[in-house]
Amino acid sequence: MRQQHGQDDFFVVGEGVLEFDGHGAPSTRRPSSDEELRRFRFSRLGPEGVLLDEQTRTTLATAITAAGTQPDSAVPAGFTYLGQFVDHDLTMDRTAALLGEDVNLDELRQGRSPALDLDSVYGRGPDDRHDRAFYAADGVQLKVGRTSATTFPDNRVNVALEGFDLPRVGGSAGTHADRRQPLIPDARNDENLAVAQTHLAFIRFHNRVVEELALKGLTGRRLFTAAREQVVRHYQWMLRTDFLPRIVDPAIVTDVFTHGRRFFEAPGHGHGHHGQPPTMPIEFAVAAYRLGHSLIRGAYQWNRVFNSTGPGAIATLLQLFTFTGVAGNFQPGAGIPDLDDPNSGTVDTLPTNWIADFRRLYDFTEAGRPDLAAPAEAGGGNVTKRLDTLMVDPLAQLPAGTFGGRGTQFPAIQRNLAFRNLTRANMVRLASGQQLAKLLRVEPLTAEQILSGDQGASLAALTPAQKSAVTAATPLWFYVLREGEFNGGRLGPVGGRVVAEVFHRAMEGSRTSVVREPSWRPTLGPDKHTFRMTDLLLFAFEGKADLLNPLGD
Repeated sequence: MRQQHGQDDFFVVGEGVLEFDGHGAPSTRRPSSDEELRRFRFSRLGPEGVLLDEQTRTTLATAITAAGTQPDSAVPAGFTYLGQFVDHDLTMDRTAALLGEDVNLDELRQGRSPALDLDSVYGRGPDDRHDRAFYAADGVQLKVGRTSATTFPDNRVNVALEGFDLPRVGGSAGTHADRRQPLIPDARNDENLAVAQTHLAFIRFHNRVVEELALKGLTGRRLFTAAREQVVRHYQWMLRTDFLPRIVDPAIVTDVFTHGRRFFEAPGHGHGHHGQPPTMPIEFAVAAYRLGHSLIRGAYQWNRVFNSTGPGAIATLLQLFTFTGVAGNFQPGAGIPDLDDPNSGTVDTLPTNWIADFRRLYDFTEAGRPDLAAPAEAGGGNVTKRLDTLMVDPLAQLPAGTFGGRGTQFPAIQRNLAFRNLTRANMVRLASGQQLAKLLRVEPLTAEQILSGDQGASLAALTPAQKSAVTAATPLWFYVLREGEFNGGRLGPVGGRVVAEVFHRAMEGSRTSVVREPSWRPTLGPDKHTFRMTDLLLFAFEGKADLLNPLGD
């Protein structure tokens, strides 16, 4: 699987490589023997669906990204980017770094399967000759980076701070793009500033766990292994108990994690045990887990400098791309043309005035820390947009670099993320929402619900023929979002079931697994049943306001 968004082909077990041919039509080809061995393994849960013509996809995508007011949710906005971080962990193709290496078949099988074991943070570990670059000199802790001093808006940011940027190649050799490259296993986690700061929080979480375990006398390889296992177990517990119930109907999550999977690689269907590596259903990758695009805000209350009442104004979505090393150039005022040139700008690490204030991304009052509430007089905190069929209109104008379009000519509609999602579903002939509802044995949405929704995208601009096509075979991605409108802003019987079962299967198939160890309980939260994302951040940043928000108020 390619290490970028906007993937152009999928290796589906039992079918072959699904891609577009030279004329833009879906096609299937036989994989090479090397691809069969090394490609990330997708599967198909439902039947093949019918194709949606380009004009209907264009009209539907335009409706989804139409300018207007999208309702807010009650979910803290950090969970949008935690979800993106998790997506990268699930879909990281660990085989890409193994080409030409002396590896065994088990490593290859694990590397091309979805897992929730933080390989996106750890890579192949400190003993690997390539991935040791991510680790500190002791071979146990992970490297952190240093910000760049800046002058706006005051002298308080005119200092370089250690530990508040991702580690980067740095030095004086090579181009700016070379020096900005993050020293992390999955560079996708430096595509926007919110996911980059999330990745940094996981680095700090690991390093804090190392410090705690070192006090018990562990050293070297034993210390690293124990720390990694503790981190991964707490991460999986947090996903199961805190993240998933915010985006999926909690009753579905409880059912899957209590009674097991019923549809995806369920026990008794040839999988269902950790000895068989999981696959990833294309219905999850191309539709159900693309829910996060609906949650994105157009702008964020970021820190004391960049908020709606601060000296730098509220942080826009484009700025979150700008202040990264992979998609941006760390340059204030950069526009899309600047970002298309990877060597534009002169700064090679995150400016200090762009460090996240985590109080604005998560609600620490949930963890009994009212002292860490976001200051209401300075813009307050952020919540996600409601999970529905609307997306903020900046997502209709993606920078070309986000989908590999730099230096090429392409129709303007290809900048529209909704159009790209709908088109990718065509490429893999994805099942419709109605087909998957039948497979999962749930009552489908009615034609009226598909057309009218509940404060979601208006389909008034579709022709009668287009409306008929969309209601007869609703694109699965649109269907699960429409379902969410009628389910309190959470994924419902179709989308929720797919997401919960894939998470369960990925945890079951991970090297370290709370699913395979049902008696395990967290030790780093307030009690043996509780470990939330706020608890992870409190532990990682020592519970200190000046680390969770180093710029102050």
